[in-house]
Amino acid sequence: MHLAYLDAGSGSLIVQAVVGGVAGAAVAAKLYWRRLVARFRRQPTDQH
Repeated sequence: MHLAYLDAGSGSLIVQAVVGGVAGAAVAAKLYWRRLVARFRRQPTDQH
């Protein structure tokens, strides 16, 4: 059995790391959105 104590500073650090990671992922997705969408978008097919 392991006992751990997280004070307010440790909890705040963890929350900031999670929020920063989500914000970083959102900025990266916004920057590369067109590239990501282009990969999954179907190419138009010629039906002549």
